[in-house]
Amino acid sequence: MTMFNNNGAVSAAKNWQSINWKRANCEVIKLQVRIAKATKQGRWNKVKSLQWLLTHSYYAKCLAVKRVVTNQGKRTPGVDGIVLKSAKEKYQMILSLNRRNYKPQPLRRIYIPKAGGKKHRPLGIPTMKDRSMQALHTLALNPVAETLADRYSYGFRLKRSTADAIERIYGSINRKADPQWILEGDIKGCFDNISHEWLIENVVTDKVILRKWLKAGYVEKAELFPTNDGTPQGGIISPILANAVLDKLELILDKEFGSTANRSSRVPFHARKLVHSNGVKLCRYADDFIVTGTSKTLLEERVKPLIESFLKIRGLELSTEKTIITHTTKGFNFLGQNVRRYLLRNGGSKLLIKPSKENVRNFLKSIRSAIKEMSSDKQELLIRRLNPMITGWANYHKHVVSTETFKHVDYQIWIALWKWAARRHPNKNRHWISARYFHMNGDINRDFSCIVYDDDSKARNIVLARAQNLKIRRHTVIHPKANPFDKEYEAYYENRKSESMHHNKAGRDMLNRLRITQKGVCPECNETLSVRGKKGVIHYRKSRLNGGQLNLQNLILLHNTCHKHVMDRITANKLLPVSAKSALT
Repeated sequence: MTMFNNNGAVSAAKNWQSINWKRANCEVIKLQVRIAKATKQGRWNKVKSLQWLLTHSYYAKCLAVKRVVTNQGKRTPGVDGIVLKSAKEKYQMILSLNRRNYKPQPLRRIYIPKAGGKKHRPLGIPTMKDRSMQALHTLALNPVAETLADRYSYGFRLKRSTADAIERIYGSINRKADPQWILEGDIKGCFDNISHEWLIENVVTDKVILRKWLKAGYVEKAELFPTNDGTPQGGIISPILANAVLDKLELILDKEFGSTANRSSRVPFHARKLVHSNGVKLCRYADDFIVTGTSKTLLEERVKPLIESFLKIRGLELSTEKTIITHTTKGFNFLGQNVRRYLLRNGGSKLLIKPSKENVRNFLKSIRSAIKEMSSDKQELLIRRLNPMITGWANYHKHVVSTETFKHVDYQIWIALWKWAARRHPNKNRHWISARYFHMNGDINRDFSCIVYDDDSKARNIVLARAQNLKIRRHTVIHPKANPFDKEYEAYYENRKSESMHHNKAGRDMLNRLRITQKGVCPECNETLSVRGKKGVIHYRKSRLNGGQLNLQNLILLHNTCHKHVMDRITANKLLPVSAKSALT
């Protein structure tokens, strides 16, 4: 098979600049799809042989090194102090990734502040070579992990996010008949206490390499310490290992209490009530999770002991201080959101999910800190510093009830900016300061903005972003069984990608360019694409699971129904009609 002919690939690519990245992505994703398929069928010997091929593939090594040298930690060295800067160093790293005689170096231990800044979290920083090896084996482990993962696990997984976890919670406790008691689970030192023996015995990966990583130790203040338990936070493969440890918790709860899936409106009410008589449902994001139940006694006497026994086998235990049972009317915080059922005057109730007070407080603290640090900088630089912070935070919370919170945040930022401006000009009055830094936007509002000039001396207005200008949009939760490496869900992910593209400027621009290229006509039915509302669904000419890229050359725009027909024919391996064949090949 040419995809694993390393000698041919190396001869074709003499250096870092000549690597064919499109082909690398194509060959690796094809093999990942095969690994996922073998995992789904339970063919474990096939899985291991395919993983071996992938971890010895030249193109997989290229992608592994590329990930290491392009992520946020690319300038952070390990204990050897080496950082890959030049193209020659990167290419030499690719050639050095061999299983034979590989020995990982100890981790460099550093500490970063936790949320709130009072406590610190230990991180283990591997060397660049060890990071590259971990990234390589992550490529082989990801298809297995995605196929075996719990349906309602959302942390450190492809195509899933915190917004999916929040929507899962909303769907579990929103209705009046839903369970109203919550077990907030927190695992004590999850990454630091995972059993090495359990990992080596149960994780489907190269056992020899995994054992070497786990037993590498760490260096702190020039002293070497052994690692007998846990997987270090900071390693590329660590989140996947932690997820693998906590997977099957959903299966345990299902066996004991019935399915944890959400109720379907198509099922008769009496049938739903029997299936979900205990109301036990799970939602997990990394090592944080919640479990719902119909009563406090149920969660305390039956669910909690079951979870504790599940964790004990894996060397873990629940934190007694942070694991609490509460009612939805009191509310609880999860992933930066506050979930609470509010009682109404008419005797009813309403579940609302808002940004938590602690999250808002920490965000405003970071904004004020940034403004204070730039007390003597130009207004343009301050705006460029704050805009990514404001838009990033607002985008995170735009899926929940955030309108009033956004207004409050904008007002607090305005106060901080006014103090920044007034401090710079102690001898000027408020009218002068307002005219200097805050300019009219319409008839009422004033924006914190300034005029800058491009290289061609063209004037441009830079405006501070406002959180309240971001439109609130409810998130569509991902299908619980969706697997990005499974061809069965290829059409689903295309529809989901199209949905997200309709709600951001860059995506809408790409869809409009596609529509113009196709002269506003769907190539499947030769009828006009809708001008208003959704302008169609994207379809990959070359499948994403065959290495197809998300670009104009590889995309076409179809009607929803036409897209379904095309995917059905592709699945059935039938010939395409003349009208669509030229567009889809």
